[in-house]
Amino acid sequence: MADGFDLRDEPWIPVRWTNGASSWCGLRELFHRAHEIVDLELPVPPAASGLLRILAEMTARIARDENSVRLDDEDAAEEIATWLDVREEILAAGRFDPQAVDAYLDEEVPAGRLDLFDPVRPFLQDPRLATECVDAQGKPNPSGVNKLVFGRPTGVNGAVLFGHFTDKDPVAVSAAEAAWHLIAQLYYGPAGQCTPRRITEVRTGSGDAGPLRKAVSYHAWGADLFTSLVLAVPVPDDGSDADVPDECPWETGDLPDPLAPPAELTWPGRLLTGRFRHAVLLVPSADRTQVTDAYITWSTHEPKPAVRDPYVILDRGKEGQLHVREADGARALWRDVDALLLMDGSHSALRPHSLTSLPPRLRRRLSVRAYGFHQDGKQTDTTWFEATTPPILQWQEEADPRMARHLARCHQAAEDVGARLEYAARLAWRLATDASAAAAPTVKLDRRKPGPWAEAALGRYWPAAEREFWQMAAPERCDTPPLPPLMKAALTALDDAIGAANRADIRVARARSRARAALHAVLRAAA
Repeated sequence: MADGFDLRDEPWIPVRWTNGASSWCGLRELFHRAHEIVDLELPVPPAASGLLRILAEMTARIARDENSVRLDDEDAAEEIATWLDVREEILAAGRFDPQAVDAYLDEEVPAGRLDLFDPVRPFLQDPRLATECVDAQGKPNPSGVNKLVFGRPTGVNGAVLFGHFTDKDPVAVSAAEAAWHLIAQLYYGPAGQCTPRRITEVRTGSGDAGPLRKAVSYHAWGADLFTSLVLAVPVPDDGSDADVPDECPWETGDLPDPLAPPAELTWPGRLLTGRFRHAVLLVPSADRTQVTDAYITWSTHEPKPAVRDPYVILDRGKEGQLHVREADGARALWRDVDALLLMDGSHSALRPHSLTSLPPRLRRRLSVRAYGFHQDGKQTDTTWFEATTPPILQWQEEADPRMARHLARCHQAAEDVGARLEYAARLAWRLATDASAAAAPTVKLDRRKPGPWAEAALGRYWPAAEREFWQMAAPERCDTPPLPPLMKAALTALDDAIGAANRADIRVARARSRARAALHAVLRAAA
């Protein structure tokens, strides 16, 4: 029988190498050869998003300059300029020091803490759940492996997204994949009813949403994983409090008290790994190669800390309040480009803090990687996605204000035309199907009855608008008005949605004419 599943050396992270080959590796090989890795290939984007935060924290412990000053050094963090100099020296080295990697994994982290099935302190898990998650008769009450794996249905109802599984006939998952879903649950897990944890009479079976639920994460992406990980370490805001130890769950001496206030969120460890609202315990198979069951419940009912995640966009509401930009499976990444380029204060959104103070010499080669999970705030999961931009960070406003503002104008023009196209398509449907509306001087539209043309037109418009956007993303086109090509794309999308056969009908032809006129109003307003 195997002793466990040691995440330091067991292959569990899919990666792609510079030679184009793909394989799986453990934490040790990942850090030893990060300069030879060009991408992570986790097929579960929310797991990749959480893993990047874990790897960023480990990077802060491992990466050091020629004077052995680490990226999590408290003295260096007191002066941002000093910290940036340390980061620049680390980046110039081009790779992690193998001895520093081994020292952290083998000496600084207590024994067993990076083992997925350690009997005392399994990685990112709470072994107390085996005795605290029990039914009224005191018998173990696990949540089920289907509850652990995102995409599987649970209970009587549930959408079958990626396979046919039932609670009566659960299918075990490999230890490596279980590690992915463990991470995804801690960062993106649901709110509401959960497996009861019987240590209090208050909210025994109710939990809060994970810290990233509904969110999109944006990460500076370099030519190799080494660069991406070093840049993932968040720039310290105001230094760090030396009186409070910065410890991650796998570094702390004791398990957290679920009934006590959580530990202070320190930089960078607890900021990245200390905001979980769920507690999980995996049940392994006899040979420790699979997970056959799991306990998933709440970890705390204390109020969520008011802290800004360094990898999210914050949108400013009408009354000035800030909220995290939510993931939308129908929204392409290019529509967020202006929020990634413009500086705070020149836009209604705040750029992710991780994209500030980037090294000027690397900007021309830096893209943005986004991981999103389209969810509601409670239990419903819709879809997840991963996307990467071209190397756009060379056009951040502090480096190239002309291009940053040009791309912001292009995006705003695309949004204006898209909104007008939706209105025009709804108007055309109403005029074509309601004779009284066609004769009325003004037409009142019912949002509950949009008709089929609006969705069809937008489905054609947004991919075309994206192509136009990237063609306009060139310095030589900074003075080119963005509206005309976008308008052409919208008019084509409208015609395609209505269809040539329908346009032969006189009523549809008249409705199309009025809808096209409504679209052209965008150009007149701009003029």
